[in-house]
Amino acid sequence: DKIEAQAKANHVHDLQRLNRAEVLAIEPGLHCEAALLSPSTGIIDSHGLMLALQGDLENKGGQCVFNTPLESVVIETDGSFTCSFGGNDGMQLRCNMLINAAGLHAPSLARQFNGLAAQYIPGEYYCKGSYFTLSGKAPFSHLIYPMPNESGLGVHLTLDLGGQAKFGPDTEWIDTEEYEVNPNHAEQFYAAVRSYWPELASGRLEPGYAGIRPKIVSKDEAAADFMISGPAHHGVPNLVNLFGIESPGLTSCLAIADEVWLALN
Repeated sequence: DKIEAQAKANHVHDLQRLNRAEVLAIEPGLHCEAALLSPSTGIIDSHGLMLALQGDLENKGGQCVFNTPLESVVIETDGSFTCSFGGNDGMQLRCNMLINAAGLHAPSLARQFNGLAAQYIPGEYYCKGSYFTLSGKAPFSHLIYPMPNESGLGVHLTLDLGGQAKFGPDTEWIDTEEYEVNPNHAEQFYAAVRSYWPELASGRLEPGYAGIRPKIVSKDEAAADFMISGPAHHGVPNLVNLFGIESPGLTSCLAIADEVWLALN
């Protein structure tokens, strides 16, 4: 009920409740008592999307400058921002508008903004999520999501554009940034996946890759929503910080951009 209500609040009005027989009619291998079907859900080519956005930026005269880390920012009395960059060619640049979209390190970076009060900067916590890929073809044509848990969406099944199936992510709170997939996690993956696909045979899961959720609350606190912190929140004109933007931020990036634009205007 809560998931369905949240979908409606987000203007998703095509969810369909399915009973067990209706689920088996479209996904015979899926074991569950009931489900929500989202006909408008799709998948994207994440790298293709990023390249397209880069192309749009460059076509408008913008530049993507890599290997040039932003180290500190001074918020000047005239409202502009003096940005100090490191890397091989360290430099200073002055700008009239600044958006902090530094992902995992957005809170740490915001703490280097001279003129932004610390009370408007959340904590920074790392919640690693590993994926295991499936050898061979999966007997599913839909993305399969079990009920979410406190830290994430549970070990779910997604399909890429080539039909490759992967399961994940799991939940592992860590202190430092590292992306190695622990093969010893396979057993807990088998257990999680078999809760909705009992026929999964041993030996079919292989370590895939890992990512890190940029959490802004600790594992002992209630889950937090994305934080789009603009002038109305922190009082600094022309500055927006994006905190706690986890992986759904990729597919909602254009909507987030609209919210950032509204916050700045």
